[in-house]
Amino acid sequence: MEFDKAALMVIDVQEKLIPAIDHGERLSARIQWLISACQALGTPILFTEQYPRGLGHTQGALTVLVDQPEVVEKMHFSVVAADCLPAHWQHYPQVIVCGMETHVCVLQTVMDLLKAGKEVFVVADAVGSRTEENRQLGLARMRDAGARIVSREMVVFELLHRAGTEQFRTISKQFLVGEQP
Repeated sequence: MEFDKAALMVIDVQEKLIPAIDHGERLSARIQWLISACQALGTPILFTEQYPRGLGHTQGALTVLVDQPEVVEKMHFSVVAADCLPAHWQHYPQVIVCGMETHVCVLQTVMDLLKAGKEVFVVADAVGSRTEENRQLGLARMRDAGARIVSREMVVFELLHRAGTEQFRTISKQFLVGEQP
């Protein structure tokens, strides 16, 4: 993953859906950590919402972390199939993905991103489903299709590429110390 080629996609972390997700609040905290770290690194971030009239909007604790959050609404499970990706997203060959549900919207979006020729990194500790079994099955299917399964720390270290920089010192003090969610 390369700093100037990657963007973060936060899929459907919506108010009414979080309580139904296995360990939903912990997942939300992990996604907040990832968004904050990516924001500090200057990584572009996109939020998606599946049928917000029924499922509510993206959890406010996430969107407040971004100066000017970019949010797209969709009815298709896949963000790509919904044809709602902003045009400038075509310029990012690498997409980091987190969100809900792993075996539905995350899976279908990742499969379509791979078909479109994107290199996709699914953040395993920042995706969730209503059951752990569905989360695991979704991750396995995405891995089998060619997505790279990573952790939040892997994302941060790969975007940083090296220690000893001011950016590394800032990130390590804020995100890489102590207990993480």
